[in-house]
Amino acid sequence: MINKLVQNVADAVADIRDGSTVMIGGFGTAGLPNELVEALVAQGARDLTVVNNNAGNGESGLAALLAAGRVRRIICSFPRQADSHHFDRRYREGQLELELVPQGNLAERIRAAGAGIGAFFTPTGFGTELARGKETRHIHGRDYVLEYPIHADVALIKAETGDRLGNLTYRMTARNFGPIMAAAAKLTIATVHRVVEPGGIDPEAVVTPGLYVHRVVRIDRAATVGGGMKS
Repeated sequence: MINKLVQNVADAVADIRDGSTVMIGGFGTAGLPNELVEALVAQGARDLTVVNNNAGNGESGLAALLAAGRVRRIICSFPRQADSHHFDRRYREGQLELELVPQGNLAERIRAAGAGIGAFFTPTGFGTELARGKETRHIHGRDYVLEYPIHADVALIKAETGDRLGNLTYRMTARNFGPIMAAAAKLTIATVHRVVEPGGIDPEAVVTPGLYVHRVVRIDRAATVGGGMKS
């Protein structure tokens, strides 16, 4: 019987190795799998390459991973925000490499990895520093830059509902990068707030099929100070 459910987040991330490329879902804090990232901090893997939309907020989640010195390189679109001080400090001190990627290119490079696409041309970034050293081509009157897929050893994502087969649904905008990251990684680990039996999710509503998911761990939904609910 297929059962991808894992008892806790510590067990879920226990075998992530030093030097791994780790995709972390989330747009800012929406859909960020904080519990998995905090477990990764405790687990101790280091020299990581992290792929995320931004570079951490405040003190928790991805920011905590950066603060602990576990990340060697980060690939993201928005590294600097008002509360991204851990990224800012480590980057200025030369302790962290940055690959800056426009958000659309980031999403498409991740998607291309999952779709088996070898490379693609995009107009985004042409004529800027982001295209330095890259192949360019003039196609049908427009200039393009060649971009390559981003593959990962591990994807850490957050979903709303899952079953023991690994089928997932998401909560509104918390979906963001989760589905494409799940397809682009060798190992996908997902947290969910609700676990149902196989068949408990309408097949038409499944966003990420279990084919792309290897481990599922249920977490409680934490209440915010204002009495609302985190995504």
